[in-house]
Amino acid sequence: MTLSSSSAAHPPAATARTRPRSLTGEVEQTMSDRIRDGRWAAGIKLPREADLIAEFQVSRTVVREAISRLQAAGMVETRHGIGTFVVGLSESSGFRVRAEQMATLHDVIDVLELRIAIETEAASLAASRRTDDHIKAMRSALDRFAAALQAHRDAVGADFQFHLEIARATQNARFVELMTTLGNSMIPRARLETSTPVAAEREAYLQRVALEHDVIFKAIERRDAEAARAAMRTHLTHSRERRQQALR
Repeated sequence: MTLSSSSAAHPPAATARTRPRSLTGEVEQTMSDRIRDGRWAAGIKLPREADLIAEFQVSRTVVREAISRLQAAGMVETRHGIGTFVVGLSESSGFRVRAEQMATLHDVIDVLELRIAIETEAASLAASRRTDDHIKAMRSALDRFAAALQAHRDAVGADFQFHLEIARATQNARFVELMTTLGNSMIPRARLETSTPVAAEREAYLQRVALEHDVIFKAIERRDAEAARAAMRTHLTHSRERRQQALR
């Protein structure tokens, strides 16, 4: 399978124009499809990194970021010193947002509105119910995000992981299931190229995202449910407003 290098991200010129998918997004989609349709069954070990690089004809960075996204979505897990294994999927829910359902800015805004409704309450519950382990997991995701920014790269996997850890901190499995169902597609940047240095304008935006994440994290850490709810609403509303401005 050869992936075209012409997947560089460009803002859509019209609302109905489909955004290009990144190399990382294409590899992730192919791998997740294999898990979803059973070709890669729960419990099997993923092919070696070198084999995936050869099959998809992409860089090591692309393969590792694709696997990171699958980890964030709860589809695979890495056992240190052994390899990465398929976790499998729950088929109990028929609801799923696939990559092709996030093709336009209208689609992205629709999902952001759903997230505002769900994640504001999740943040509040997380603040009330979180444990020290939940805080450590959120901190780890934020550290991964910061490391990507320091390297002048995007961090979709770390972004999703942070929001997923908040869902886990609610100690309500339904929040986790819904977030996993949405997967990385819930991050508006998920179908933009993430294996190359980001442009200055997007890097500035990511710096603001990092600051907003920190406000959410600190509210949850100090168990301030109302502040966590407000911080999450502000964060997601800013993201929606950015897309609405692009739409106009």
